[in-house]
Formats: sequence, C-alpha cells, structure tokens
Amino acid sequence: MADAYCVDCKRNTEVVFDHSAGDTVCSECGLVLESHSIDETSEWRTFANESGDNDPVRVGGPTNILLNDGGLSTVISKPNGGTSDFLSSSLGRWQNRGSNPDRSLILAFKTIATMSDRLGLVATIKDRANEIYKKVEDQKSSRGRNQDAILAACLYIACRQEDKPRTVKEICSVANGASKKEIGRAKEYIVKQLELEMGQSVEMGTIHAGDFMRRFCSNLGMTNQTVKAAQESVQKAEEFDIRRSPISIAAAIIYIVTQLSDDKKPLKDVALATGVAEGTIRNSYKDLYPHLTKIIPSWYAQEDDIKNLCSP
Repeated sequence: MADAYCVDCKRNTEVVFDHSAGDTVCSECGLVLESHSIDETSEWRTFANESGDNDPVRVGGPTNILLNDGGLSTVISKPNGGTSDFLSSSLGRWQNRGSNPDRSLILAFKTIATMSDRLGLVATIKDRANEIYKKVEDQKSSRGRNQDAILAACLYIACRQEDKPRTVKEICSVANGASKKEIGRAKEYIVKQLELEMGQSVEMGTIHAGDFMRRFCSNLGMTNQTVKAAQESVQKAEEFDIRRSPISIAAAIIYIVTQLSDDKKPLKDVALATGVAEGTIRNSYKDLYPHLTKIIPSWYAQEDDIKNLCSP
C-alpha cells in the first residue's frame, strides 16, 4: 500500500490498488480516488528452469523483412496428448507437409544466431550475416555446397564489414565441423556472387592488428597496464613495413610485451590464446626485433630492458 491525498478525508491516507478493476481506493473511507488505471507491470513471472513448455508469452517474435511473410506466419502448436486435440494434431501434420518457402531461411538464421551467440557478437553483425546469406540464397547457386561453411563465411564477412573482425580459426570453432579451407573457399564464392549481383567490388574492411589485441590479451588474463602497452605498440608497429599478417603481428607483440613484464607468458600459451602457430610468432618476432626500441612505449620498458630481450 501507498499514501495518497483523499479529498473526503482531507489528508494523506493509505490507499489500496484493486488490480482487477484498476481502481485506487482510500483504505479509510472507501472513496475511489482513481479508476481504470493501466497496470504497466508484467502480467506474469517467468522462471526459466521451472516453466518447461508452458510459455506464458502470447505474442510472436519481431517482424523479419528477409522472410516472405515477414516472420508473421501462424504455426499450429503440438497437442498435449488429449483426445480433444485430434483436430490440432491433424492440422499440424498437414501444415508440416505443406511447402514453406522460408523454412530453409529460418533454419539458416537460427544457425547464424547460434554461432553469433557462441562468439559473443552483437546483433548488428548477426543481422548483416543474415542479409548476406539471403542475397546468396536468392541466386539459387549455393545448392550442393557445404551449408555450414556458407553460413560461417557469411558471418566472417559480416564481422569484417562491421569492423569487428574475427579470425577464420575463431569462426571455424563454431562452424559445426566446417574446416578453415572450406570456409575460405565459401568466402571467395560468396564475395564473387555478391560482386556479380551488385556489379562492383565488395567492401570487406581493412584488418588491423589492433582489432584483435584486446580480445587476445583478455584470453591471456593480462593486466591493464600490459594491455595498454600492447595496444600502443601495435599502433606504432603500423608505421614500419612489416610484411606479416595483422594476426601474427598482434601475437608477436603480445609475446614481446609479456616478456618485458613481471608476468611472463610462455610462447605456447600465447599461441594457444591467439590461434597463431609458434613458428609464425617467432618469424614475426624476428621481423619486429630491429624496431622494438621505437615500438615499445618508453613508459613501459627502458631501452636497456628491450635490448636484453633474447634475440630471435
């Protein structure tokens, strides 16, 4: 109960809210102070572990412009086993037998959503991947190809276009068995199909080593100061002509920075956290080594400490 001013009692009194009628009533004189109020609170409480199949939601999902019916089609629910549910059971079977042009799209979108959730991607990347897949599917040229690789490649391209790139190895880890080679081929195929449709080259976005830095450092459990030094080092490394992939440069700089800290990380751990082979990290370290005094921030390590690093 709460307090409100009652015009009959001429003072603040406790009031009672009648949820069934939407009335606010004075608890002392019974005067209705407000009627037909709208209750904006939830009409149920959901306990995910206890609800089972008894979902109290009476509305469908949001509209999806990528589907023919906008995602607003009617689905006949499964019966609970009673004899009175014979009609709904029969109608459900007939509905399943009918052709649904969006069935394959819905399954593909669910797969993309699952992969996105496992990678912790935002909704904009998932929506972009759905759009890319819809364009490829409309051309009817992807039949006979590895569907898991196609979906994973759509997600990889979406990450690139949204400036939140993921490595092929990260995408491969959630791709339901598709290999890196299959995803790479699917990516080239999709890009070619999109270029044919649009009549121009597909903008994929540029990959920088700094795009992976914070995520890789988080996987290694590095301190904030070490992460900051690694990010500054990556930015300075772009000023030099180091002909290595951004991912291998990021991995090598992480290894170098950790060797200059109190919490040194072995090469094996860096390779595991970044997905870059130990030999590749060594080769990138070798290319970075002559420029380390200009790459590593002076506030993080002295020049003598950098020179004392073991040479590659």
